Amino acid sequence: MKLRLLLPALLAFGCAPASAAEPSKMNVLFIPIDDLNHWIGHFGRNKQTKTPNLDRLAKMGVTFTNAHCAAPVCNPSRAALLSGKRPGVSGIYDNNQPFVNGLKVEESLVMQFKNAGYETLGIGKLWHGGLGWPEQWTTIADETKTKAKINDRSVGGIAFGPIESEDDATVSDTSIADYGIAELGKPHDKPFFLTIGFHKPHMPWNVPQKYFDMHPLADIQLPPTKEGDLDDVPAIGLKMANPKGDHAKMLESGRWKEAVQAYLATITYLDVQIGRVIDAYEKSPHRENTMICLWGDHGWHLGEKEHWRKFALWEEATRAPFMWVVPGTTKPGGVCTQPVDFMSIYPTFCALTGIAKPAWVEGHDIRPLLADPAAKWSHPAITTFGQNNHAIRTDRWRYIRYSDGGEELYDHANDECEWTNLAAKPEHAAIKAELGKHLPTTNVPVLGGDKKRGKAEVTDDEKAKRKAKRQAEKAAK
Repeated sequence: MKLRLLLPALLAFGCAPASAAEPSKMNVLFIPIDDLNHWIGHFGRNKQTKTPNLDRLAKMGVTFTNAHCAAPVCNPSRAALLSGKRPGVSGIYDNNQPFVNGLKVEESLVMQFKNAGYETLGIGKLWHGGLGWPEQWTTIADETKTKAKINDRSVGGIAFGPIESEDDATVSDTSIADYGIAELGKPHDKPFFLTIGFHKPHMPWNVPQKYFDMHPLADIQLPPTKEGDLDDVPAIGLKMANPKGDHAKMLESGRWKEAVQAYLATITYLDVQIGRVIDAYEKSPHRENTMICLWGDHGWHLGEKEHWRKFALWEEATRAPFMWVVPGTTKPGGVCTQPVDFMSIYPTFCALTGIAKPAWVEGHDIRPLLADPAAKWSHPAITTFGQNNHAIRTDRWRYIRYSDGGEELYDHANDECEWTNLAAKPEHAAIKAELGKHLPTTNVPVLGGDKKRGKAEVTDDEKAKRKAKRQAEKAAK
């Protein structure tokens, strides 16, 4: 695999060499996963899924079954957990707002490790669009791109279809796993922070046919739905659902089961890659001194509430896998049902490694739950989508309040699918008031960006950084 070594020229960005870290510093294996919802075996939400390796990892440490993103969108979710700043503080609410325009590299979680003397190694997707600022990294690696023929079966914007290949190396996540495996087996003179950012199951759901065959179409069951589910949803929530968009096209096509099959197949492919990495971890000479943190950046709807993708404040869009293995702290087989959000990652890493937590970092240190998954916990999970639209998730309730005052309240003890909005019930006024105390009070204006999703302005400073990166890469060759 071709590596691009970052040269001293990058020191022009203000990153002085970090002092050597103590040899006893614990290594980190950081595993972000893109668009994986709670369709993993041990969650029990979807009985059709096949994820033996994610389930194996869960049994090695602590799995959080009530974990939620800071934002149900790739860019703001990742920007929040990696900077320690919630969307309402940074102004990064959607994908069309480049995080480099609203955040500084010095705020990056990865940069904290580099400044603490860690070797920072990365491949795949961490920040939205890739690994983020080049100066965060000691070494970054290229991934293999898909080149095989794809039998496209897409419906509108929901892209899927099998790959005509028996060679899994035609899919980039295989090469991402390869890199992680190699680094776990190498000697390292310094403690390392190793990121292997998997793309799947992000669309397109294109994986080899054998993974589709593991989920026969005749056996596919659709997600649970209810006729008229959106009748009690406020106007903003209805707009987020957009039932006349992806869902209407899927119904018209008659291929809903095919899409579900493709998502399940892609999850199974990902699980195989995770299994390869776990195997390497268990054989690694660094195992006894390496912690693992695996997380999904947000959930995904496949027709629940007549909605597809993320971009909403309901359970399917916010809930994602979250697993930790920390030698000396976690015990095998821990299951935590307490509500947590991914803002906990930054402060918990700081606490576990002895790195000073920066003053701007929000979120709560979850070490007590890592040591004892049944420990008392008084913090809800908080998710934001757009300015002043928030969801509060406790062990029982989901409370949504939109910017125009619209509300939703769901009782998960009796309504796992969030079919009945209780917000208008007078008897729940006290519950709403209590949950409302946790709503973020800082809701800055939206950070500037293009109107077109995924396209955004690039500052002169960022252009200069990119130019320096290209020059460094050219010199390295």
